[in-house]
Amino acid sequence: MTAQAGKLAGRVAVITGGASGIGLASATRFVAEGASVVLVDRDDAALSVALANLPSHSTMAIVGDVSAETAVSQHADAVLERFGRIDILLAAAGFSTGTSVPDTVLDAWHAVIGTNLTGTFLWCRAVLGPMRAQRAGSIILVGSQLAFAGGRANAAYLASKGAIVSLAQTMAVDHAAEGIRVNVLVPGAIDTPLLARAFARATDPEAVKARSISRHPLGRLGQAEEVAAAALFLASDESSFTTGSCLRVDGGWLAG
Repeated sequence: MTAQAGKLAGRVAVITGGASGIGLASATRFVAEGASVVLVDRDDAALSVALANLPSHSTMAIVGDVSAETAVSQHADAVLERFGRIDILLAAAGFSTGTSVPDTVLDAWHAVIGTNLTGTFLWCRAVLGPMRAQRAGSIILVGSQLAFAGGRANAAYLASKGAIVSLAQTMAVDHAAEGIRVNVLVPGAIDTPLLARAFARATDPEAVKARSISRHPLGRLGQAEEVAAAALFLASDESSFTTGSCLRVDGGWLAG
């Protein structure tokens, strides 16, 4: 499929956490569908690797912390200066520490909430201005099946993902009349660097991985490309009557 014929032809997408995992898989898919893509990540080296595999004429990289208010505003301005518009936001930046409430120190709480929730809020606020002016836009947040099912020893992460669902729903109502749709992807356990780090924290990583796989009726971990396909649906006109929704890509976890 050529860029000109793609489902996102002529659109500009900002993807936070774009250097790896769901963010990078979505960037690859969006570019293939004709979008210009801005990758935002704090990992400079990973961004360089990601860009090497994407066409330079349709991509832009921003090294930055999504929880830094002034930087986010400046970065959004830089996107507008380069491309003149922002049509899609995929807020995929995520972080976890893997501790229960008694074991979560305040600095760790702030780090997780800062990246997952505050970073999502700041980028939503930054893109809503141009989207309201255009009277069009798609904002896609990334939740988790654990926000609905619960999970062990990941208090700050689960709290942030639950809040993301509520944030999306209120934005969907607030901005529907302005042509802006807001939805949430709800992945199950997806084979990404974030999940690998979570497994590695366990005393027996292979046992934890096996238990996670067993929770999915489909019998395996998900792939980032499978979540990217769902992100494409929410970014494109194919989901034009979808807002305030949670799209599960969880291998049946929540149904099982």
